[in-house]
Amino acid sequence: MPPHPLTTATLHFGPFPITPQIFHLTPLSFALVNLKPLLPGHVLVCPRRVVPRLSQLSPAEVSDLFLTVQRVSRMVERVYAADALNVAIQDGEAAGQSVPHVHAHVIPRKVRDLETRGGGDRIYEMMEGEEGDVGGALRQREKQRQKERDWVKPDAERHPRSEEEMREEAEFLAAEMEKEVD
Repeated sequence: MPPHPLTTATLHFGPFPITPQIFHLTPLSFALVNLKPLLPGHVLVCPRRVVPRLSQLSPAEVSDLFLTVQRVSRMVERVYAADALNVAIQDGEAAGQSVPHVHAHVIPRKVRDLETRGGGDRIYEMMEGEEGDVGGALRQREKQRQKERDWVKPDAERHPRSEEEMREEAEFLAAEMEKEVD
């Protein structure tokens, strides 16, 4: 596999190595494509340091995280021709966090995009339900690698993407991030 264009370091999302999914790096944060995007363009922004709760971040990490969310949000909105965005942090397991690593979801939205699924606020149920359980999917992927067996599909509507699919999207979004002006 070719080296990652942004880093040679192995970065983690919680316990999971995710370097090929990364499309943007700052000194304290990174942005990555999502294994199970709820809508096209759904990405995550995380601090480099793996901590489970927002309150555990230093002031510098909080600042960098939210400035990165802001910059990534502009790019996602432009690239996916979104009318709006959901920006959400599930801060702890009881709030629906499935991977114990602070992360902000950036989800591009269009007018009436979830009308057939119960309306725009359905996105919050999706984040907390099986559809948003990225941690479960990542744990399943690790089990798959350890046992060298076929991937078990989690549901009929959404399928976890391959590493190659996520790498390709990460490379595309990295190029788009270069177009962003601070």
